[in-house]
Amino acid sequence: MAEKNTFTDKVRITIKSGDGGDGMNSFKSYKGKPACGPDGGDGGKGGDVYIVADRGLNDLLPFRYTSKYFAGNGEKGGTNLCYGKGGADVIIKVPVGTVVRDYETGTIIADMFTDGEKKLIAEGGRGGKGNTRFTTARRHAPNFAQKGEKTEPHVLVLELKVIADVGIIGFPNVGKSTLLSKISAAKPKVANYHFTTLSPNLGVVRVFDKSFVAADIPGLIEGAAQGAGLGHDFLRHIERTRLLLHVVDISGCEGRDPVEDFKKINAELAGYSKKLASLPQVIALNKCDVYGAEENIKVFKRKYGRKYKIFPITAVTGEGLIPLLEELVNQLEKLPPVAREEADENFTYRKPSDLGFEIYKDGDVYVVEGELVDMLCRNVVLSDPDSMAYFQKILRDKGVIAKLREMGAKEGDTVSIGEVEFDFVE
Repeated sequence: MAEKNTFTDKVRITIKSGDGGDGMNSFKSYKGKPACGPDGGDGGKGGDVYIVADRGLNDLLPFRYTSKYFAGNGEKGGTNLCYGKGGADVIIKVPVGTVVRDYETGTIIADMFTDGEKKLIAEGGRGGKGNTRFTTARRHAPNFAQKGEKTEPHVLVLELKVIADVGIIGFPNVGKSTLLSKISAAKPKVANYHFTTLSPNLGVVRVFDKSFVAADIPGLIEGAAQGAGLGHDFLRHIERTRLLLHVVDISGCEGRDPVEDFKKINAELAGYSKKLASLPQVIALNKCDVYGAEENIKVFKRKYGRKYKIFPITAVTGEGLIPLLEELVNQLEKLPPVAREEADENFTYRKPSDLGFEIYKDGDVYVVEGELVDMLCRNVVLSDPDSMAYFQKILRDKGVIAKLREMGAKEGDTVSIGEVEFDFVE
């Protein structure tokens, strides 16, 4: 009985970078001399989230059991100008060939193409400034500190696409795994029943002074492009290959027609994508030592011999493999290298420092909303004059006041920002 398929090549995970730690609002105090001056330290930066490609991983199975990856929060600033400790980073290891997408938009964030490749996915929030940072020539004892920046969780889709030069395709039980075990050091499970192979197997094939990577793709069946059988889950892996090695059971020992099998597999490739259908193919007619295979070989060559390179082989014994491998090497030398998916290389989930705002009019009131407002509402102490002065300075520096003027705000008009309402002053 075949083993249960545990191979996982597409998962959804949730990530979150760490929140920044709050700045400290505190004052030095000595015996007999309380509150001698501000000494609040800054909060620590929140941890970042990274994804790293690891050649030692074969699939995304671990993500079935752990799907949330949250970086550590920064610690709060301390007294005596002590900075809060930064939050711990999270490093998520994935197999080489993993494509990372944003779940909501489908944007490709990264294609983890090479071993050891590292990508910053989400940046941690900045730590808030302690009250010491807000001293000025006029403000000697600020009684407020800045809150740390908060971050939001994001959902990612991880999709593994095997990176190989040659993809070995064909119906179940035609000898693909046996062939891979003969031409490389790979040790795929081989048995005389369908769907022995439940996951792609990779092997390095050496032909004299040349080498290439071959992948044994689980057997396809009719309807694979529409979701039937195991093949639907693995068609995506063939997209990464440069060349297809199409293995056909030429013996017909299971009552199958080799010509019809070849047609059906190519129909499934075309049904999945035009790209797959256009990939070059070399044909290996396996089990040519079985009685009756000789006549089938003649029929197959008459049908496809002008369009494809065809090689009768016996994978079990190794017969006919050298000419086949030499042809694969020759064709690979003429083909472009495996291409990486186009990704937004500069993509990182919104940096907390990129604080935007929008202004609209609700009746006679100008309403200001957005990330900038959220940040200010966390940081402003309404009862503290110095804090309110800082609030007004930020509005000027970030262009809010200028935008209000542009929209027609005049002296005495009401402006609403979060929980604060004030009269606009020119």
